[in-house]
Amino acid sequence: MKHKSPIITLLILILASCSTTRVLQEGQYRLKENRISIVNDPDFKVSQLSQYVRQQADPWSPGLLVYNLSSGKGGLFDRLFEKLGRAPVVFNPSLVESSKQNIRKRLEYLGYYDSNVDAQVITGKGLATVDYIVTLGRRYRIDSIVYKLPGGNPDFEADFFADTLGQLLKTGQFLSEEILEQESQRSAELLRNKGYFDFSKNNYFFSVDTLTPGFVKMEYAIKGYTRNESPEEDGPISRFSFGNVSISHSESVPFRENILKGYNLIKPGMTFSDDIVNTTYNRFSSLRIFNGVTMELSQSDSALVDCNIRLAESNRQGSKLNCELSYSSSALIGISPQISWYHKNIFHGGESLNIGFNGNFQYRPSDKVNSTELGVNATLSLPRFLGLPTSVFAGSNIPRTDIMASYNFQSRPEFTRNVANVAYGYNWRFHNNIFCQFFPLSATFVRLSRVDPEFEENLSHNPFMHDTYSSHFDAGMNGFIYHTTSTELVPKESYSYERLSLSLSGNFLSLFRRFMPTGKDGQAMILGAPYTQYIRGQLTLGRTFRVGRDAQNSIATRLDIGAGHAYGNSSYLPFEEQFYCGGASSMRGWQARTLGPGDSKQSQIFTIPSQTGDFKLEADVEFRFKMFWKIEGALFAEAGNVWNLKSEKLDLLRTIAADWGFGVRINLDLIVARLDLGVKAYDPGRDVGQRWIGPSQWLNTQSLALHFGIGYPF
Repeated sequence: MKHKSPIITLLILILASCSTTRVLQEGQYRLKENRISIVNDPDFKVSQLSQYVRQQADPWSPGLLVYNLSSGKGGLFDRLFEKLGRAPVVFNPSLVESSKQNIRKRLEYLGYYDSNVDAQVITGKGLATVDYIVTLGRRYRIDSIVYKLPGGNPDFEADFFADTLGQLLKTGQFLSEEILEQESQRSAELLRNKGYFDFSKNNYFFSVDTLTPGFVKMEYAIKGYTRNESPEEDGPISRFSFGNVSISHSESVPFRENILKGYNLIKPGMTFSDDIVNTTYNRFSSLRIFNGVTMELSQSDSALVDCNIRLAESNRQGSKLNCELSYSSSALIGISPQISWYHKNIFHGGESLNIGFNGNFQYRPSDKVNSTELGVNATLSLPRFLGLPTSVFAGSNIPRTDIMASYNFQSRPEFTRNVANVAYGYNWRFHNNIFCQFFPLSATFVRLSRVDPEFEENLSHNPFMHDTYSSHFDAGMNGFIYHTTSTELVPKESYSYERLSLSLSGNFLSLFRRFMPTGKDGQAMILGAPYTQYIRGQLTLGRTFRVGRDAQNSIATRLDIGAGHAYGNSSYLPFEEQFYCGGASSMRGWQARTLGPGDSKQSQIFTIPSQTGDFKLEADVEFRFKMFWKIEGALFAEAGNVWNLKSEKLDLLRTIAADWGFGVRINLDLIVARLDLGVKAYDPGRDVGQRWIGPSQWLNTQSLALHFGIGYPF
């Protein structure tokens, strides 16, 4: 350990000596911070004004240090440092005045009139801080509202006044341009959904007169011309219906026309509605085969709107490759490659077929211990709910039917087994951010073809392990519901998600138990193996907060809890339904399946670790920060474990494990590749008194685990 101290000390000195202002010219300053203070209203949220400062501040980041390694002379290494790093924001005094004007305009938009904004610039040591001191202006309340609508159209008047309870403008409310904009947008959308095709928020005109100090009388007017037109262009506001409706797509994309007609909700003679147009757009987009959907609307006469739905071609076939690598303190190397091929229009009706091959190989060079897992799976997804016509579903998203089959071969030092699975079910989306999946039929058959005699002998002394690792037949139903506030692949804003899954097995088969043969342990058998009977649930809650300049950094959190209970024809959960911790996305101080259950030491029954339990609890927090170029850094801490509810006392405080670590990621927007190093902090599997792992043991190989993965861990 001693020989590493000079290196660490040298690195600290290099970082400490690297100024974030070294590349600045004489008289220049790096803009360190903008501060906004409100003089006369401590409850006003300054976050409403921060983005209107013309020059955003430049907080410290590793990218600044890298950029300042440049000498500024334009050499090869200078250009490299400047390319990889992030240039400091050089304070521009001329932007302070324009920032003050921006803030005043924003305050007026929010309803604070004649506000005062001052600024003070503080400089020193190459850094500049700007203080904006804001005195909020006067606000006016709405005393009364007078409506003026175009005459000659009683239907429009009736449609408008039917919505008065939903209006945002109320007497006694503070006046602001913001609320006027929101009201005109809201009301126009409602009226367009009632058939007024050539109508928009620009047909709304508001004017105010001062009655008494602090109050205004408002005129709420709608006119037959827009704000961008002159009164001479005034015309009637009429209700429209759909005229001709057509659907077109490339001839190179063969597609059954009856499917397209079923997805289309726009019919000739129907009253025009923006909601119908948008819903139809989303339905066609959900087919996944068309790269783009265009809804072309054109007025054919004074009361009709023609609609042409144009569907753009996309790539119908493709392949994907994914791989995860890991290395544990026990010198166990793991690699998990995955390759898949897909076709998005296999039967010319939007049916997608996905065929995948996956593997999991673990190898220890010192003693040539290895584990091999090979699998193949196929999923056929149909763009409709089998058993019900498409017309039953009037919303934007139509449930899809999934038919899946898979086969998995596992060869470990202790046993060889084969796993076959078939499933039939449905998945659909609600409101674009709620996803559901339900499989009323899911069957898995597990057959052990080889068992090591010593392993079998060890299992015979442990009922839990014996029942977990045996041939069995699993048939039941399962599903999950998932909600997220962002559907982006790599979200740019703060977001949260919740996922709840539930599995039930064996209840239907138990109705026919009297007709089944009985095994030596009294269990009912199917195909020579007992069927399983259990309930299993898992809840995952996650929240990611965007922080820092331009929200480039984030703090991600996750809580994961799961439990399973076997009953009836089973004493314990089958192995594939058990929970585990460790790996590239869970308790990264441990390799997969090497933690727990509880305070158990690593089982000697398995040459390659396989620690599992029927209850799991884990909490994670990770700080992700921008470094330079496409490189991101991460600091994380995790606490969790798995337990066997039937075989041990649940002592969470004493047996919950903890780790911390750091990682490096390459964020290419469409994909994130990461390398994480996890360090154990508290290991309940150690002897009492040795469970806390101090700094002197952090670099010990028994305390580290290295993981490579694709995508964020959570």
